[in-house]
Amino acid sequence: MDMLISSAWAAPAGAASPDMLSGLLPIVLIFVVFYFLLIRPQQKRAKEHRNMVEALTTGDEVVTAGGILGKIVKVDEQWLRIEVAKGTEVSVARGTVSQSVPKGSYKAD
Repeated sequence: MDMLISSAWAAPAGAASPDMLSGLLPIVLIFVVFYFLLIRPQQKRAKEHRNMVEALTTGDEVVTAGGILGKIVKVDEQWLRIEVAKGTEVSVARGTVSQSVPKGSYKAD
């Protein structure tokens, strides 16, 4: 019967088998790839957006997350007042500004 079933021997206490380390290596590599391809670029974009929102001043032309294009008329701590047409202003939260566009992109008619 010993021909069909091999005997199992216990490993010495405290010794890590090379199979355990080689089994852990792919998981570590996957985490490293995820970090450099997904996590790090997302953190970089978030930092750039935060800096752009903090630097907004009166007269800047912006596009909100909802697609509204306008010119900043008043800057508050958390809110912006944006002119979207002549005589029409809306208040939006600073965080909803998705991008700042070049001057002259917004023409109030």
